[in-house]
Amino acid sequence: MKQLIVMLMAAFLLSSAAFAADTASKAQYAAAKKAAANRYADDRKLCAGESSSSARMQCLRDARAEYDKALANAKSAQASASAASGKVCDDCGKVLSVKVVEKEGEGSPVGIVAGGVAGALLGHQVGSGSGKDLATIAGAAGGAYAGHKIEQKMKTVKTWEVAVRFENGEEKTFRFDRDPGFAVGSAVKASNGSIILR
Repeated sequence: MKQLIVMLMAAFLLSSAAFAADTASKAQYAAAKKAAANRYADDRKLCAGESSSSARMQCLRDARAEYDKALANAKSAQASASAASGKVCDDCGKVLSVKVVEKEGEGSPVGIVAGGVAGALLGHQVGSGSGKDLATIAGAAGGAYAGHKIEQKMKTVKTWEVAVRFENGEEKTFRFDRDPGFAVGSAVKASNGSIILR
């Protein structure tokens, strides 16, 4: 019973700490947003004192650009603070690259023999006398080579190699024998020695 109470207290403290961190990051963002709005209002007042309309317009554009930049920086800081307070998902990551690799198959004696027989038969049809014998031998040799190459091409295997960077910084490559359907930037999660979409 004591262990259960201790576990519940620990869970409560962790969730309270996460809530406090989130509240603090929201408060910082609100303060930064208010400061940016005040500065923008002051800049617009300064712009009103410019001597020409084109100078006033340029001044207003510059002031707006500075305001937008300050808001973006505040939002980025809030996102970083929220991410830092959250736990890193060691099994979660993003796809860095997807490559299709073709590996030529291994030729076997069957391809060589079958090609040699077919080549010998074709070579035997050419010429007469000793020329016929040379054509048969040349046909057998050429057919054996062709049969070997054809068999290698027929046994060619495609493999999809998917490189992933996990949130903990680790990078791994996973191989699939058919298109897994991932694209660069896909959010994935490790599962049973492979990866799945999140």
